[in-house]
Amino acid sequence: MTAQEQLDAVAADIIENQVCPELAASAIQLVPGEGSAKAAILLVGEAPGAAEDREGRPFIGASGKFLQEMLESIGLTREDVFITNIVKYRPPKNRDPKPDEIETFKPYLQQQINIIKPKIIITLGRHAMNVFLPGAKIGELHGQLQDIEDQPYLPLYHPAAALYNGGMRVTLKEDFARIPDILENL
Repeated sequence: MTAQEQLDAVAADIIENQVCPELAASAIQLVPGEGSAKAAILLVGEAPGAAEDREGRPFIGASGKFLQEMLESIGLTREDVFITNIVKYRPPKNRDPKPDEIETFKPYLQQQINIIKPKIIITLGRHAMNVFLPGAKIGELHGQLQDIEDQPYLPLYHPAAALYNGGMRVTLKEDFARIPDILENL
């Protein structure tokens, strides 16, 4: 199977195994992720929002537009990276994912990581960061490369934070601008 076929099989497994049936029941559809199955960069957010749930694609709302702008600022497109979330169904009313929901979806996220084999995993927001760096504080680690078991991670603020805080927008753009140099040195 190709890497894309393997990713498709992970998505099919989530549906077949009825992962988080209460979340699935309140969502329109699964949002497994999209992009290159051979991406050097894997971007991981928290959970799909309303626009993502409607379209079945991650990061396509307002924060997704800002993410796309930042990707373009370093010469990349959405097709060059793989974008996903920890939780693959939209939580009701965009609430934070519950710890048990995150735990339930972690093996599927790990399967995606194993298939893609990214050079770097970029976490978007504290919830995504805490899956890989439990107890870490994003205010202390954002923009700083972390290495866990030979997998580089770059915690960044969630693009949505920049929509409500202009200063955060500058910080996020500065952190994002470091990605090409980080990749070159991996």
